[in-house]
Amino acid sequence: MTRPVEVFESTLLGEQYVRYLHKSGLPVFVFPKKMTATYALFATELGAVDNAPPTGGMPPLPDGTAHFLEHKLFTNEDGSDAFEDFSAIGADANAYTSHTRTVYLFSATEQPLAALDLLVRFVTNPYFTAETVAKEQGIIGEEIRMCRDNPYDRCYYNMLCGLYERHPVRVDIAGSEASIARITPEVLYAAHAAYYRPDNMTLVVCGDVTPEAVFAVVDKALADWVLPKVQAPARTHVAEAPRAYLSRTEETGQVAKPIFSIGVKDTAIPAEPAARLVRDAAMAILNEVLFGASGELYNRLFDEGLISPEFSANYALARDFAFNQIAGEADDPDAVLARVLAYLKEVKEKGISDADFDRALHVEYAEYIKSFDSTEEIANTLLSFVTEGADYFSYADVLQTVTRPMVEALLAEVFDPAHITLSVIVPRKE
Repeated sequence: MTRPVEVFESTLLGEQYVRYLHKSGLPVFVFPKKMTATYALFATELGAVDNAPPTGGMPPLPDGTAHFLEHKLFTNEDGSDAFEDFSAIGADANAYTSHTRTVYLFSATEQPLAALDLLVRFVTNPYFTAETVAKEQGIIGEEIRMCRDNPYDRCYYNMLCGLYERHPVRVDIAGSEASIARITPEVLYAAHAAYYRPDNMTLVVCGDVTPEAVFAVVDKALADWVLPKVQAPARTHVAEAPRAYLSRTEETGQVAKPIFSIGVKDTAIPAEPAARLVRDAAMAILNEVLFGASGELYNRLFDEGLISPEFSANYALARDFAFNQIAGEADDPDAVLARVLAYLKEVKEKGISDADFDRALHVEYAEYIKSFDSTEEIANTLLSFVTEGADYFSYADVLQTVTRPMVEALLAEVFDPAHITLSVIVPRKE
């Protein structure tokens, strides 16, 4: 049976993927790729930030609910573990919860369609009891304690707490021992019903499979799944001032030398997905200009012994929050921040050279082309694009729209010293 699909093609890359809208309302994307491993992602737009009280009468979720639900869905009604089901057919399954999304996934070199059937069925058929929830509270409580002792986790979350005063992005994705103690089977069932809806989820498959075979599996596995009559909760917008909430945080941890995260708060987030895509591309180019390993600042800091080689910059952009993170290891993080601020001022005054802009643009373009060498990379990147309503193949064109004046304007707008916080973890004294 032929199903109506939307086809996306790239003549530049000689690749294509298709979109099929299941009768339930679930969008299914298939990217055929003749590679050894097939990779699939089943995602819902429920993340750690969705603990804010939604509109529509639903009570706020305890911090860590999305992550807790991710863990519990792997428990089958008969007491078995979905991980074991995947292993039995030679597939590797996993899942993760981010600030904005929960994703269930597998990688399979054999029987990918059988693995897909397992993935779709266990995610859409929840089963919780008071006993299994109580057991998971102990497991996740231990995970929370371990993360609390992880200096890199602490550095990251302290950075977010320095940037944000009220936004739930500052809250640990796993929640706290106190918040998960409030999670019950009823809370999990309510969260699953509200957010694990076909119109709030996306399925992406990339590998040596045909779209028709994938669609057949989905149709069979979701034969009885229909769009709930209740409306999905509307997410609450949490307003934040452009300024960073704190200028500096410091904590001790098990590190050989201090580690740091410089956070740069960005509150000028475009409402339109297409505009967010352009801003994301421009920030990627700007980060490469300012902080890339081939750039002037990196080489200055490294040659003077101020930073270790693991110096990086990454931009995160979501519905209602965005930040840049510059992270590394240094004997004197405050000196690194001072040098970064001085360099930003210098570049703002003299401008970005054509050579630096072209170099950064070529690096970003090469990274985009390189992403098509892995089914895992394709599936993850495709998911990030389609959930923003964008075509994966359009990114090459988007990069061509980014100009040097645009990047310079972004530099002046975002990298205001008042928007910046420094998070430091220093070695514990014996």
